[in-house]
Amino acid sequence: MLSRRTLLRNSATFLSLLPALSRTGWARTTTPLGVQLFTIRNQAELDLVSVLRQVREIGYSEIETYSGLYKRAAPELRRIAEDAGLHIPSGIFDYDDFDQKFGYAKDLGVRWMVCPSVPGNLWGSLDGFRIAAKRFNEWGRRARQSGMRFAFHNHNYEFRELDGKTGYDVLVEETDPQLVFFEVDCYWIVQAGQDLLRMLQRLGKRVRLLHLKDRKPGFPASTDLDSAASHFTEVGYGSIDWRAVLTEAERLQVEHYYVEQDETPGNPIDSIRSSYQYLRTML
Repeated sequence: MLSRRTLLRNSATFLSLLPALSRTGWARTTTPLGVQLFTIRNQAELDLVSVLRQVREIGYSEIETYSGLYKRAAPELRRIAEDAGLHIPSGIFDYDDFDQKFGYAKDLGVRWMVCPSVPGNLWGSLDGFRIAAKRFNEWGRRARQSGMRFAFHNHNYEFRELDGKTGYDVLVEETDPQLVFFEVDCYWIVQAGQDLLRMLQRLGKRVRLLHLKDRKPGFPASTDLDSAASHFTEVGYGSIDWRAVLTEAERLQVEHYYVEQDETPGNPIDSIRSSYQYLRTML
């Protein structure tokens, strides 16, 4: 049996270690991790209840929805997620029908409405991106009035140079920083040949959400959104320096981290499990 003196000494030693523990192992379990459900879209659209239970069993606590799930009424979708023990902080809503989705998003309970892309007919000129920037400002204002916020999710096509600047430059420079924020897709920034860390630093506190997926090494960068740009792999199995990225994201106080993998080599559940296990070594 331990003596009272030994117990006190051990307790004091433990308490002295608390600051270090809070910076290491304990801190890693406090950052919520989520999944963009497009990663497991085939399974989700067949049997959402079962899939969300598997997502929660892996350890994820948040999900981001996408348009393929909106055939369900928003209250029903929200209930299914909550029954599985999952939160829905954000949802992807397509550009073409974004105007009609504010009520649905409100009923779903999301805090963030995210536009995933600009229509292809606007990609060819800076004026096209200016049209999108104007819409984003309008949607950001409406989202704020509805108690939500608006963000744009990038791919690689926005970084094609057009008359000395890129479409992404326009979307950053010609939108209101108080109304329009960014969900940075780490893979597509790198695929476009951009410096991911510098991009995060450039956007600063306008980066509120991240999509986490890794990129296989040895392939050329491109700004064409086609099959030749698809070099996806699980987080931690590619070329992105995640420690640097996540350190910067923590400094910026990014709110939500979602694993997303557009295509997987096998069962996507196995892929999101691998990404989760890797990320939990750092978050």
